[in-house]
Order: sequence, then structure tokens, then C-alpha cells
Amino acid sequence: MKKPGKAYYMISAVAQKYNIHPQTLRLYEREGLLKPSRTEGNTRLYSEEDLEQLETILSLTRDLGVNLAGVEIVLNMRQKIERMQLEVNEFMEYVKRELARGIDDWEERLSTALVKSSPTDLVRTTAPAPQKEDAKAKS
Repeated sequence: MKKPGKAYYMISAVAQKYNIHPQTLRLYEREGLLKPSRTEGNTRLYSEEDLEQLETILSLTRDLGVNLAGVEIVLNMRQKIERMQLEVNEFMEYVKRELARGIDDWEERLSTALVKSSPTDLVRTTAPAPQKEDAKAKS
């Protein structure tokens, strides 16, 4: 399933580039570690993503001495971690949206819950208190 506009490499070019035998690439495919696309004539075509995966496999096997079963475990764990990271990112976006919506809701509630008035409405005018002298004068 070739996507237009992307670079693809045949097995011979990939084998030469990474100094490995084409049978090694076929083995990685049989083991499910690589999944190159195919042409209608069934020729393997390796994408840039396939090459990145191959580089990881070669790094694990050549540099770290990991066997193919271990490589499979590492690749599966990386895939799970990437999926989990996507889920965490989606959850964080959801939380941000809900918080923003919640703040908007609170602002709306506050604006409708408060009685609107001008500052002059808040100043109370009262009559002066009766003085004691007036009370004595009446008696």
C-alpha cells in the first residue's frame, strides 16, 4: 500500500545501505519486525518509517546484543508507550478544554448572579440621628 509522494526503497538498496544480507530483511519481515509495503508484482518496498524501524532493530541487535525475541518485546513496548502518550496528550487537551469551558461558565454565572448597580446606588443616604438636646427640650 504505497502512498504517493513518499520515497520507497527496494530490498537490494536497503541491504546495501545497511550492509546486511537481503535474507536478513526477509527474516525480520517473517518475524513481524518489519512490514514493508508491496507492489502489484509483490516486490518489497521500504519506506522511511521502515528504515527507521530497521535502524532500531540493528541498533538493538548489533550494539546491544539483543536477540530477535527481545527486539520484538522492545518494539511492542515502544508502540504501547507511543499509544499511551497519544492518549495522555488527548486527555490533557480534553482537560484544558473542560477547564476553559468551566471558567467561561463561572464567568457567565457570576455576571448573571450579581445585581448590576452603579456606584451611586451603593451610597446610602440617611437622615441625621436625633440629638439629645432635642429630647431634653421636649420634656
